[in-house]
Parts: sequence; structure tokens; C-alpha cells
Amino acid sequence: MEFKDYYKALGVERTATDDEIKKAFRRLARKHHPDISKAADASARMQELNEAYEVLRDKEKRAAYDLVGQGAQSGQPFQPPPGWDSGFEFSGGPDGFGDAADHSAFFEALFGGARRGGTQARRSRGQDHHAKIVVPLEDAFHGATREITLHSPEMDAAGNVALRERTLQVGIPKGIRAGQQLRLAGQGSPGFGDGPRGDLYLEVAFAPHALWRVDGRDLYYTLGVAPWEAALGAAIHVPTPGGTVEMTVPPNSQSGRKLRLRGRGIPGSTPGDVYVTLHVVLPPANDDKSRAAYRQMAQDLAFDPRANPGAAA
Repeated sequence: MEFKDYYKALGVERTATDDEIKKAFRRLARKHHPDISKAADASARMQELNEAYEVLRDKEKRAAYDLVGQGAQSGQPFQPPPGWDSGFEFSGGPDGFGDAADHSAFFEALFGGARRGGTQARRSRGQDHHAKIVVPLEDAFHGATREITLHSPEMDAAGNVALRERTLQVGIPKGIRAGQQLRLAGQGSPGFGDGPRGDLYLEVAFAPHALWRVDGRDLYYTLGVAPWEAALGAAIHVPTPGGTVEMTVPPNSQSGRKLRLRGRGIPGSTPGDVYVTLHVVLPPANDDKSRAAYRQMAQDLAFDPRANPGAAA
């Protein structure tokens, strides 16, 4: 993915005022609009201008863009830092506007979840906000109350980026899944006149875990087994978020075999499962006794691991 320089697209400096950005967009739109321009790339150019203007006219998006894109060059490979948007609060509810096809992959990577909802139907109601939060996987099994700090990027009159900070107590319900949103009523923008405040939507993500990989409500775990356990079968204790479980490894198991612990995943009306992938670990041949054991095995067993090419794949 390439970095998009929205300032360059509109032909303005990074210190440009809102009025300068608006004038630049209008001037270029009159030139490149497909109804006016006969150029073959008129539609693509107009889409680029619309995207640049959408970001730079919005103080929150512009401030976040300036922060995450510091030092990036137009057209150069770019990838947002992992979790860069965690704790960033943007105006706009969870409902998108337009179509994702109207935006570049670069825009979607930064603001795909930050699109504004319509306001015509609720003129007096304050805007909804949204933010992403990262919580431990264990919260999905037990529930928790977390203190979170949100940062809202703002731009002052001089064009300098600043972060407004606020702290909230948030209840994480048992059974929450990654990608689900928590709604905090009345924590968005103030309403107009006597209108109610908007809401705050928190999209939940799980912090990387040392043991388990998460997919929906299911968990995936890699279990090391000795060659004799895989060959002869064994009863092995496997950690799960709900406690240790004894699992039977069937005889003649190979690396990569997947076993299921039903209902041991994230709780829900239909709880997820824990999938255990076997990984056969060979003892090191680092002394005379172990080397002799391997030589004896090679002599006693008529085994050719390459007898069936492609079988391991």
C-alpha cells in the first residue's frame, strides 16, 4: 500500500487553513469534474480530490492523518503501525456512508471504521463518536470493568495537532467477541439546543495472547508432544482459559493433526471451541545415550519418511 499525500493532491501546504483547503478543492473540482473534463483519468482524479478533501476538512481525521503519517512520502510503501488507532476517538457512528469502493485502500486502512453517519434525520442530536479499545482475552471469559483512556485528535487555531484526553470506566461483558461494539449512551458530542448527546461506540479487540490465537469464538493452541506420545497415544493436560483439561492424543498422530475441545472457547449462546494442533518435538541427540537410541531406532524400524512424497504437505 502506498502513502497518499492529501496535501499534495490539493496543492496546499501542510499549514493550510480550512478556508485555503476549501478554495483549493473547489478550484480543482471545477477543473477535473468528469462532467467538465474530457481527460481519460477525470473520474479517478476527482475521486482522489474528494478523498483528500474528506480527510483534510475534518479536524479529527486531519489531525490523526498528520500524526500517523509523519515522515511518510507520497507514493512510498506505507503501513499504519499495528494498533495505531487504539484509543483514538473520532466523530461519527458505526454506520458508514457511501461505498468502500469510493475510497482507496490507504483511506480504508486509516479511517474505514470512522465514517460519519447521516445527520439529516436527527438534526438536534449530538454526533456519535467511535473508538477502538484493546482488552485481554480473559475478559471475554470472565467479564471485567476496565478504565480506558481515549485520545481525541484536535487542531488548534494555529494548525497544531493536540490530543484531548478523557478516562472512562467501561464494563466488558462476558462472551464479548473481537469486532463487537459497546455502546456508551450519552458519551458522544453534545446535542444542538436541547437535543440529547450522541453515543460513544467502542470496538473491542483482544491483545495478542502468548498461548491462544482467536478466530470468532474459537481458540487455537499448538501443543508440543513427544514422538512416543504421538506414536503410542497419550493423555495430556492442555491449558484452556477455563482451566486445564485432559485431552487424549490418538495413537499414530502426526504433526499438524488438529483435535477439538468442544465448548471450551469464548462463552456464548453457542460457545466456541478450542482447537489443538499437535506439533511433534524430537528429543535432541546431544549425548552418547540419545544418539545410540536414535541409531537403534533407525536399525529396528523399517521407516522411510520420504516414501510418499507430498504426503506431509
